Amino acid sequence: MINWRLKTRDLQPIGLDIGHNSIKMIQLAVNGEDVSVLAADKVRIDSDISNEGTERRDFIVSAVKKMLVDGNFNGREVVSCLSNDELKITSLRLVEMSEAEIEPVLNREVAQRFGMDPTKDSINYLIAGDVRHGDEVKNELIVFAARDETIRSHIEMLEEAKLVSVGIDTIACALFRSFERSLRRQEDKKRTVVFVDVGNRFTTVVFGRGLEISFVKQIPIGSENFNQEIASKLGVSIEEAEVLRGKLKVEETVAAHSSVSEESFRGDSTEGNKWSPALKSSLSVAPLDGATRRVVIDSIETVAERLSREISLCFRYYTVTFRGNRVEEVVFAGGGAHESILLDTLRRQLGIEVEVAQPLRGFDLSSKKINASFHNNGQESHCEWAVAVGLSLKAGSESVNL
Repeated sequence: MINWRLKTRDLQPIGLDIGHNSIKMIQLAVNGEDVSVLAADKVRIDSDISNEGTERRDFIVSAVKKMLVDGNFNGREVVSCLSNDELKITSLRLVEMSEAEIEPVLNREVAQRFGMDPTKDSINYLIAGDVRHGDEVKNELIVFAARDETIRSHIEMLEEAKLVSVGIDTIACALFRSFERSLRRQEDKKRTVVFVDVGNRFTTVVFGRGLEISFVKQIPIGSENFNQEIASKLGVSIEEAEVLRGKLKVEETVAAHSSVSEESFRGDSTEGNKWSPALKSSLSVAPLDGATRRVVIDSIETVAERLSREISLCFRYYTVTFRGNRVEEVVFAGGGAHESILLDTLRRQLGIEVEVAQPLRGFDLSSKKINASFHNNGQESHCEWAVAVGLSLKAGSESVNL
């Protein structure tokens, strides 16, 4: 098993989040309770680049090298994470036993469920808590497993980009860690908060109670599915579907801020400089006609309903497994967190508070080394940076290592 630790210090390692359609890098400095963003940059991965093979790898290596130079990052130590399709996660319920007794049982289960080799592949776990199983009290474990060749290929790619890997994490742990600092009040120790990262191809759901992770679920539905549904119903390309979806977001934003003119969103005013090129370009052509707008909304609602049902099943599992623990809040991160239709659907189905994540709330963002792509995303929450933030904060963490 690969298990690196980075000594705690003010300067954090670079947090590198390589997604399916973007690469995000951020570096933080921690001084007691004060956190500063020293450098940050983001690059979009072109849709015509294959999700597999050397073309994608070469693009990532080249992009990271350029960000290291342009972003003025300090040092080359990095904490990264494997993507959801490179990582296996499952829950396992065992009678209470010692750590030495757990390992052989864990290895046998992972070999049977995923066809992995425990002598080579990386297997780790978190103890989620005690659960009642009939008349017995058992330990609920969250198991993480990744193939040896996947990890080695990942490290080789980082080395090719001139980075020094000091930790490989999971999206779930990084997501939770990015909000861990806000859950340290006494009253938070008994609260259950759900963190949901809606990525391009997967959604990661993490249940946290106090400072502990209780349940993790990978759902193979993401922002890509919204575009696919729109493309299918309108008979257009994925790229055209993404533009239409972006245009709908802009129209919704303009409607929500009726005092802001379209010129501001296009960038024809000082205020407009904060909006991303994607948002501005969406207004460069005629608004959506009524029929198209209805199809786009219906398509998003169809996928949102599917994803909401899957998340609801996670709630059901959690409340049955950990009886008496009531979920009080759901926090959405990732690029898909900007999808208002999805959030409204969840609010209706779950009947609890749903909000968009602000992983950088209270952080010092005044550094001049922060790339413009970090600020000019058209959104103030920076919710898509949650995983990268959690990766940079990993130094000294006791959470799972791969």
